[in-house]
Amino acid sequence: MTTDQIPARVTATDAATALIRKLKDIHGPLMFHQSGGCCDGSAPMCFPDGEFKTGDQDVLLGEIEGSPFYIGRAQFEYWRHTQLIIDVVDGRGGMFSLEGPEGKRFLTRSRIFTDDEWNALKYAEQGNEQSKTEART
Repeated sequence: MTTDQIPARVTATDAATALIRKLKDIHGPLMFHQSGGCCDGSAPMCFPDGEFKTGDQDVLLGEIEGSPFYIGRAQFEYWRHTQLIIDVVDGRGGMFSLEGPEGKRFLTRSRIFTDDEWNALKYAEQGNEQSKTEART
């Protein structure tokens, strides 16, 4: 199975990628973290790259517009069967996320992976785990 047959766990709409490019021009490299609640609700949060400290409980889902996108492990377990689609709408978003001053906010839409996509992801993950085990021995 080739890498291009494995579906992305996170992707972005054209509107979101346009805003990401604008934010990169202003702030430099970016990173995202899917918030799990608290003050900003459950929203994708955008930060200057490295400003949000990730740890063992964060999962790197992939990249959008060249920017890493993380999610907490507990949320990942709940949403693992879905593809996250990052979009943007008018309005004030999270107070800590970089898009707020632009009068926009990122939001997460999702769709459930098809059976074929899910099987491709499981196959790829099993191969990655086997490679990591072999590298340690």
